[in-house]
Amino acid sequence: MQVPHDAMVVVADGRKLLMLRNQGDAEFLNLQLVEKRLHPNPKTSDQKTDSSGRSSSTQSGPGAPAGAQGGAMHAQGGGAGFAPARGTMGETDFHQLEEDRFAAEVAGLLREEALHNSFESLIIVAPPKTLGELRKHYHASVTDRLAGELAKDLTDHPVPEIERALRDA
Repeated sequence: MQVPHDAMVVVADGRKLLMLRNQGDAEFLNLQLVEKRLHPNPKTSDQKTDSSGRSSSTQSGPGAPAGAQGGAMHAQGGGAGFAPARGTMGETDFHQLEEDRFAAEVAGLLREEALHNSFESLIIVAPPKTLGELRKHYHASVTDRLAGELAKDLTDHPVPEIERALRDA
Protein backbone atom coordinates (compact mmCIF):
# COMPACT_ATOMS: atom_id res chain seq x y z
CA MET A 1 0.00 0.00 0.00
CA GLN A 2 1.29 3.46 -0.83
CA VAL A 3 1.58 5.69 2.23
CA PRO A 4 2.35 9.24 1.06
CA HIS A 5 4.72 11.54 2.90
CA ASP A 6 2.98 13.28 5.83
CA ALA A 7 0.01 10.87 5.69
CA MET A 8 -1.77 10.12 8.95
CA VAL A 9 -1.80 6.41 9.82
CA VAL A 10 -4.34 5.40 12.46
CA VAL A 11 -3.89 2.00 14.08
CA ALA A 12 -6.83 1.15 16.33
CA ASP A 13 -8.83 -1.59 17.93
CA GLY A 14 -11.66 -1.46 20.45
CA ARG A 15 -9.44 -0.17 23.25
CA LYS A 16 -6.25 1.34 21.81
CA LEU A 17 -5.47 4.10 19.33
CA LEU A 18 -2.15 4.98 17.76
CA MET A 19 -1.96 8.03 15.51
CA LEU A 20 1.21 7.96 13.44
CA ARG A 21 2.52 10.29 10.75
CA ASN A 22 4.72 9.17 7.85
CA GLN A 23 7.84 11.34 7.97
CA GLY A 24 9.36 9.21 5.21
CA ASP A 25 8.05 8.71 1.70
CA ALA A 26 5.88 6.09 0.02
CA GLU A 27 8.85 3.76 -0.53
CA PHE A 28 10.70 4.23 2.78
CA LEU A 29 8.15 4.64 5.55
CA ASN A 30 9.17 6.39 8.73
CA LEU A 31 6.13 6.37 11.02
CA GLN A 32 6.37 8.70 14.01
CA LEU A 33 3.97 8.57 16.96
CA VAL A 34 1.69 11.61 17.15
CA GLU A 35 -0.77 10.40 19.79
CA LYS A 36 -1.55 7.27 21.79
CA ARG A 37 -4.78 6.58 23.68
CA LEU A 38 -5.70 3.61 25.79
CA HIS A 39 -9.37 3.18 26.63
CA PRO A 40 -10.09 1.11 29.75
CA ASN A 41 -12.58 -1.65 29.02
CA PRO A 42 -13.08 -4.30 31.73
CA LYS A 43 -14.55 -7.67 30.80
CA THR A 44 -18.35 -7.89 30.59
CA SER A 45 -18.68 -9.75 33.90
CA ASP A 46 -16.98 -6.84 35.66
CA GLN A 47 -19.31 -4.30 34.04
CA LYS A 48 -22.73 -5.84 34.58
CA THR A 49 -24.61 -5.95 37.84
CA ASP A 50 -27.52 -8.30 37.10
CA SER A 51 -28.03 -11.60 35.35
CA SER A 52 -29.83 -11.65 32.03
CA GLY A 53 -33.60 -11.28 31.97
CA ARG A 54 -36.01 -14.18 31.65
CA SER A 55 -39.11 -14.53 29.55
CA SER A 56 -42.16 -16.73 29.79
CA SER A 57 -44.75 -17.41 27.13
CA THR A 58 -47.87 -19.52 26.82
CA GLN A 59 -48.22 -19.07 23.07
CA SER A 60 -48.19 -22.20 20.93
CA GLY A 61 -46.04 -20.57 18.28
CA PRO A 62 -44.42 -17.27 17.46
CA GLY A 63 -47.13 -14.64 17.50
CA ALA A 64 -50.03 -17.14 17.77
CA PRO A 65 -52.56 -16.84 20.58
CA ALA A 66 -52.73 -19.86 22.89
CA GLY A 67 -55.13 -22.44 21.48
CA ALA A 68 -55.37 -20.82 18.06
CA GLN A 69 -54.48 -22.60 14.88
CA GLY A 70 -55.08 -20.88 11.56
CA GLY A 71 -57.32 -18.28 13.18
CA ALA A 72 -59.87 -20.78 14.59
CA MET A 73 -59.94 -22.42 17.98
CA HIS A 74 -58.55 -25.94 17.84
CA ALA A 75 -61.19 -28.24 19.32
CA GLN A 76 -59.07 -31.38 19.74
CA GLY A 77 -56.79 -32.61 22.48
CA GLY A 78 -55.56 -31.32 25.78
CA GLY A 79 -53.01 -28.74 26.65
CA ALA A 80 -49.83 -30.59 25.67
CA GLY A 81 -49.16 -28.09 22.87
CA PHE A 82 -49.64 -25.16 25.20
CA ALA A 83 -46.84 -25.66 27.72
CA PRO A 84 -45.22 -22.36 28.63
CA ALA A 85 -41.93 -21.60 26.90
CA ARG A 86 -39.20 -20.24 29.11
CA GLY A 87 -35.75 -18.94 28.38
CA THR A 88 -33.32 -16.16 28.96
CA MET A 89 -33.09 -12.94 27.04
CA GLY A 90 -29.94 -12.37 25.02
CA GLU A 91 -26.88 -11.50 27.11
CA THR A 92 -25.69 -7.94 26.65
CA ASP A 93 -21.98 -7.85 25.82
CA PHE A 94 -20.93 -4.70 27.63
CA HIS A 95 -17.31 -5.22 26.59
CA GLN A 96 -18.29 -5.18 22.90
CA LEU A 97 -20.57 -2.18 23.43
CA GLU A 98 -17.66 -0.27 24.95
CA GLU A 99 -15.37 -1.26 22.04
CA ASP A 100 -18.00 0.00 19.58
CA ARG A 101 -18.34 3.22 21.57
CA PHE A 102 -14.56 3.72 21.44
CA ALA A 103 -14.56 3.16 17.65
CA ALA A 104 -17.24 5.86 17.31
CA GLU A 105 -15.10 8.14 19.50
CA VAL A 106 -12.08 7.52 17.24
CA ALA A 107 -14.20 8.34 14.17
CA GLY A 108 -15.25 11.59 15.88
CA LEU A 109 -11.61 12.44 16.59
CA LEU A 110 -10.74 11.80 12.93
CA ARG A 111 -13.61 14.06 11.89
CA GLU A 112 -12.25 16.90 14.05
CA GLU A 113 -8.71 16.39 12.74
CA ALA A 114 -9.96 16.37 9.13
CA LEU A 115 -12.04 19.51 9.63
CA HIS A 116 -8.93 21.22 11.05
CA ASN A 117 -6.94 20.03 8.01
CA SER A 118 -4.50 18.10 10.20
CA PHE A 119 -3.94 15.60 7.39
CA GLU A 120 -4.47 15.34 3.65
CA SER A 121 -4.17 11.57 3.41
CA LEU A 122 -5.36 8.94 5.89
CA ILE A 123 -4.67 5.22 6.26
CA ILE A 124 -6.69 3.18 8.77
CA VAL A 125 -5.41 -0.11 10.21
CA ALA A 126 -7.90 -1.98 12.41
CA PRO A 127 -9.34 -5.45 12.96
CA PRO A 128 -12.32 -6.18 10.66
CA LYS A 129 -14.95 -5.71 13.38
CA THR A 130 -13.49 -2.37 14.50
CA LEU A 131 -13.05 -1.26 10.90
CA GLY A 132 -16.73 -1.97 10.26
CA GLU A 133 -17.74 0.07 13.29
CA LEU A 134 -15.45 2.95 12.27
CA ARG A 135 -16.99 2.99 8.78
CA LYS A 136 -20.46 3.49 10.28
CA HIS A 137 -19.25 6.78 11.77
CA TYR A 138 -16.96 8.21 9.08
CA HIS A 139 -17.70 11.83 8.26
CA ALA A 140 -17.48 13.00 4.62
CA SER A 141 -14.35 14.99 5.50
CA VAL A 142 -12.70 11.73 6.59
CA THR A 143 -13.81 9.60 3.62
CA ASP A 144 -12.58 12.32 1.23
CA ARG A 145 -9.07 11.92 2.67
CA LEU A 146 -9.12 8.14 3.13
CA ALA A 147 -6.30 6.66 1.03
CA GLY A 148 -6.59 3.10 2.29
CA GLU A 149 -7.66 0.63 4.95
CA LEU A 150 -5.97 -2.49 6.23
CA ALA A 151 -8.10 -5.03 8.12
CA LYS A 152 -5.52 -6.24 10.66
CA ASP A 153 -5.03 -5.95 14.40
CA LEU A 154 -1.62 -4.29 14.77
CA THR A 155 -2.13 -2.16 17.89
CA ASP A 156 0.26 -4.27 19.97
CA HIS A 157 2.95 -4.49 17.26
CA PRO A 158 6.07 -2.34 17.15
CA VAL A 159 6.19 0.45 14.57
CA PRO A 160 8.63 -1.39 12.21
CA GLU A 161 6.11 -4.27 11.95
CA ILE A 162 3.29 -1.81 11.20
CA GLU A 163 5.47 -0.23 8.47
CA ARG A 164 6.21 -3.71 7.03
CA ALA A 165 2.50 -4.66 7.04
CA LEU A 166 1.62 -1.45 5.20
CA ARG A 167 4.39 -1.96 2.61
CA ASP A 168 3.23 -5.55 2.02
CA ALA A 169 -0.47 -4.69 1.73
